[in-house]
Amino acid sequence: MVPVLTTEPPTGTLAQQAFRQAILDVENLRERLRDLRAEQAEARRRYWQQVGPAATAVVAARHALYAPLEEALLLSYFSRMEEAQITGVILGNAHNLEDRFGEDEAAIIRKYAPAGHRPAGAKPAAGRKKPEDSAPEFIPDPTLPPHEQAAAAARARRKTKAQRQQEAAALADQKQLETNAKTIYRQLARTHHPDLERDPEKQADKTAQMQRITEAYEADDLYTLLQLLAESAPADAAADDVLARYTRALLQQQIQLKQEMNELKYGPNGFAMASGKKQELELRQLKRDLRAEAEYVQHIGRMMSDADGLRDVLRQLAAEDLDSI
Repeated sequence: MVPVLTTEPPTGTLAQQAFRQAILDVENLRERLRDLRAEQAEARRRYWQQVGPAATAVVAARHALYAPLEEALLLSYFSRMEEAQITGVILGNAHNLEDRFGEDEAAIIRKYAPAGHRPAGAKPAAGRKKPEDSAPEFIPDPTLPPHEQAAAAARARRKTKAQRQQEAAALADQKQLETNAKTIYRQLARTHHPDLERDPEKQADKTAQMQRITEAYEADDLYTLLQLLAESAPADAAADDVLARYTRALLQQQIQLKQEMNELKYGPNGFAMASGKKQELELRQLKRDLRAEAEYVQHIGRMMSDADGLRDVLRQLAAEDLDSI
């Protein structure tokens, strides 16, 4: 059951009030995140239903550019300036595939990147990596389309050491919260154990409450234990210290939930699109653009199939001050 704000005046110590509010805020954020994920999933389904095949065609056409470009570098037909331009086109194509479609082009980028430059996500050329520098193994979400899985993997590779340390610290805080169910259980048991109550009526109430507490603990149901603690934690300094610790962990959890919501809304795979007729028009236009791009890239690929045609392409790019297709 999701907590609901009431008009009743707050009760308990300031620590108890802050703790209850933190739980309420976390649950409200979780509910909003669930709704947003459902909206995004539906938008994603409509998106890939309409533009998925067109995007796949662009990816295939761009991958096909590598063969004539790499073959040209093996010939002695082109000048050094032209060879540098060809290398730039290869790198530009690789970055285009990574940034727009989430393709894994790290091998191509490592191969052709300028000396001394190591692209984001690439492994160091020498030396052992420290354990703290190692990114955790990425496990793609099988429910996402292939391009979205690849995009998520590319983002995971590009995470900096500082980002990984920050996420590890946040995860440690969350794990501490989740593994301290025994502490909460003992705190609640001291308050609600029926053997400590002499009044028969109150003893019956505490027996029922203790049964809820025990069932939640045995089921490793941290949320219920937290709810019970928020409802009935004793007002003393030791209890307030416990509540303050959990409140800080819950506030950290709120930050993580808000970050997830922002990533869903505004991240590379966010689907914060218009609704109704406007969205349909946007998707149709995007599909037309992708089809046109696929046809154009295929045309460029055919021109590159011979050396003279590739030289013409390089001249056109130079004339338009472009370094990539």
